[in-house]
Amino acid sequence: MKILVTGGKGFIGSAVVRHLINSTDHEVVNVDAMTYAATDGSVASVADDARYRFVQTDICDIAAISAVMAEHQPDAVMHLAAESHVDRSIDGPVQFIQTNVVGTANMLEAARAAGVERFHHISTDEVFGSLSMTDPAFTETTPYDPRSPYSASKAASDHLVRAWGETFELPVLITNCSNNYGPFHFPEKLIPLVTIRALAGEPLPVYGKGDNVRDWLFVEDHASALVTVVEKGEPGETYNVGGNEERTNLQVVETICDLVDELAEPLASGSRRDLIEFVADRPGHDLRYAIDQSKIKRTLGWEPSVSFEEGLRRTVQWYLDNGSWWEPLVAAKATARRGLAD
Repeated sequence: MKILVTGGKGFIGSAVVRHLINSTDHEVVNVDAMTYAATDGSVASVADDARYRFVQTDICDIAAISAVMAEHQPDAVMHLAAESHVDRSIDGPVQFIQTNVVGTANMLEAARAAGVERFHHISTDEVFGSLSMTDPAFTETTPYDPRSPYSASKAASDHLVRAWGETFELPVLITNCSNNYGPFHFPEKLIPLVTIRALAGEPLPVYGKGDNVRDWLFVEDHASALVTVVEKGEPGETYNVGGNEERTNLQVVETICDLVDELAEPLASGSRRDLIEFVADRPGHDLRYAIDQSKIKRTLGWEPSVSFEEGLRRTVQWYLDNGSWWEPLVAAKATARRGLAD
């Protein structure tokens, strides 16, 4: 197939692009607006491949995205472009509505006009709301209960995709995933942020008591799941994708501290666990997410292959080895912060 991937220079999107080029025979048209979280380095390893094309286009521009669809005539769309950081959605919710809701509507209309054979919308487990410590994991039929502007915008986009499937018979697929981690994760997210700060010996902020629980999924496992769904999934169906690896945030941070202590130069002051600082919790912080991914295993034969222990070690080592990728991003953020202060 010729597959158009939106957000293909972001964290999960670039993993999908690399997987498609390295592990399949599909052609890839990578569409990305190149906002702050997109980097050329995330797809540099495949950028020269004859089956790869890149187009810088904003999905919020319906005329531009329609022109890309008309020119490239993809067989399938994998729609990953989205604003995704909960803290940013609290500070500026309107941009999340614009990109995640309006942008998705534009993609659906452009895909319908182009006659795509599969439209795969990549979403999040956050649309289901928050679980208690004893609740069963989210299934594909769990009622939606979003709690943040980010999750509300993704829930809205999921509903739009289903509506286009029912009303216009667009062959749609939806996946809802748990928290991803791995190489090329933008440094504002928990695991890369803590890794980089631990390496520098800086304070490690943890919301509340650190007892919020997330199910962690290695990004390369997620990429293989998404490609499995776009290839083999049943149009009209939804598939949950999880890692079966629940951890509290504090457990994650403590494990990162131990790995950086082991893999990097030791701190003169001792263990990096001593850098942990508990800070005021963010508004509407969901207690627990957990994914029941038995459906995708039963129907499509996919299951995660990388344990959290193995994946986190690989991730921390990647950040230690690839400062040339993340250091300019951290420096740019610091410069922007100073500019705001001025």
